[in-house]
Amino acid sequence: MTSIRSLAGACLAALASLCAVAAPASAQNYPTRNITMIVPFAAGGPTDVISRIVTAHMAQTLGQSIIIENVVGAGGTTGSTRAARAANDGYTLITGHMGTHAASVPLYPKLAYHPEKDFEPVALLAGTPILILARKDFPPKDLKEFIAYVKANAEKVNAAHAGIGSVSHASCELLNAILQVKPVGVPFNGTGPAMNALVAGQVDYMCDQIVNAVPQINAGTIKAYAIATPERNPSLPDVPTTTEAGLPAFQAQAWNAIFAPKGTSPAIIATLNAAAVKALDDPNVRKRLLELGSVIPAAADRTPEALATLVKNEIAKWTPVLKPAT
Repeated sequence: MTSIRSLAGACLAALASLCAVAAPASAQNYPTRNITMIVPFAAGGPTDVISRIVTAHMAQTLGQSIIIENVVGAGGTTGSTRAARAANDGYTLITGHMGTHAASVPLYPKLAYHPEKDFEPVALLAGTPILILARKDFPPKDLKEFIAYVKANAEKVNAAHAGIGSVSHASCELLNAILQVKPVGVPFNGTGPAMNALVAGQVDYMCDQIVNAVPQINAGTIKAYAIATPERNPSLPDVPTTTEAGLPAFQAQAWNAIFAPKGTSPAIIATLNAAAVKALDDPNVRKRLLELGSVIPAAADRTPEALATLVKNEIAKWTPVLKPAT
């Protein structure tokens, strides 16, 4: 009996030892197959564009394809929920942003995930300044006229956005709060469709990330009243800042970043972070992001720890702004 127990104990010890060796080995060999990158908005929107530019380079570094999966709905929270519930093996990731991983907390009391508790931060990809935009035939000629017009016609004008909790929604909630107006909100399944409606003249105005707006502004299909940053953006040198245009209180810049499900191995997170950092240092990737008006994060802001701090600070920033809107 003693020999049988001894044999069983030895087998269990050997099995435990094997498992202990196998776990680091799997992380060390990562990745061995395609990776799915969930983008919680429609194709063609800012998050989608930035994600595709960066992950294309990351795939070369990792030696495996990164497949973009657009999962739209509920201001990006549908795709974020799916990502939070995915296996934490490094093969399902998400490109989230200020809306999905900060503004969603005060806007969705029954949110199925928590940005800080259910995700591992991987890397910040880009900052995206916010612009105040309007259809090309919207009557106001500049921001001061825009402010006066919207205040005088608050019950008639409408503002497009990519769903409750999206960047376009949250940033315009801030704008509307500053102006003390409540226009009709028109939600779409993504910023791409919202922009298409603005170009078509189906909606009056919107607040949008610069990545989605540069081509349309340069083509003259929409108006840009101001950019909500302290300095003008090189990609749109003729667009004044909100301070220059007479609304210094409106300052807003979104961001896009990669997250993994909670519990993903630190070794896998480090591998993914290194690939993202390498992509952001690539001249061609930088050129493409800068042409879209993106702000490339400094080296110190690209670490998982820095991203975790950003998420915490952004939740604290947007909660008092958006809580009354719920």
